Amino acid sequence: MKKKGVSFLVAVALMALASCLAAAFDRSPLQDTYVAIDEPENAGISLVTNELFCKNPNLTVAEDFCYKGLNIPGNTANRVGSNVNTVNVDVIPGLNTLGISLVRIDYAPYGQNPPHTHPRATEILTVLEGTLLVGFVTSNPQNRLISKVLNKGDVFVFPIGLIHFQFNIGHTNAVAIGGLSSRNPGVITIANAVFGSKPPINPDFLARAFQLDKKVVKYLQARF
Repeated sequence: MKKKGVSFLVAVALMALASCLAAAFDRSPLQDTYVAIDEPENAGISLVTNELFCKNPNLTVAEDFCYKGLNIPGNTANRVGSNVNTVNVDVIPGLNTLGISLVRIDYAPYGQNPPHTHPRATEILTVLEGTLLVGFVTSNPQNRLISKVLNKGDVFVFPIGLIHFQFNIGHTNAVAIGGLSSRNPGVITIANAVFGSKPPINPDFLARAFQLDKKVVKYLQARF
């Protein structure tokens, strides 16, 4: 009887784990299209999935699956020298439930896409122009840096959830395209999150966490 009770608890725990894992990623579609819409009265609501209202599949049109302008370079005149043009479900509503999105990243000479993470997606990056130093850091306690210099045509993968970056080490502009395994992968830029949170994190705590002088922490918080 005791063994049966233990087996039942193990089965329940495994089902709970499977449920959590399933909920953590984009759900698989059960019909051809689930075009996301803002308001149900706009286009004959079919159902609600992934917290989005969906258009009746019989009313979908080509524009629901199309985006124009990815050929246009982004403005890199900013502090980090890069621009990310994101094509996700907010831009192409037909991406809803399909588990994929896209970014175009432009880099000025010596520009960077600062250390960041995508909480809901793996990224595969292809360099179209220029030379990039890219890398990611593995989880604790190893914290290994896995990095590589990429040239035109090279491809690199950033595993889901890991902190990663790109840096243009060339003298000319660089361009890359990234594919992500979620309709809405999310992005957390580490410096922005830590030093630019609203409300700000207690500087005494950050000073101890990063082994910095409190004045340095306050300076960084002011910057972000």
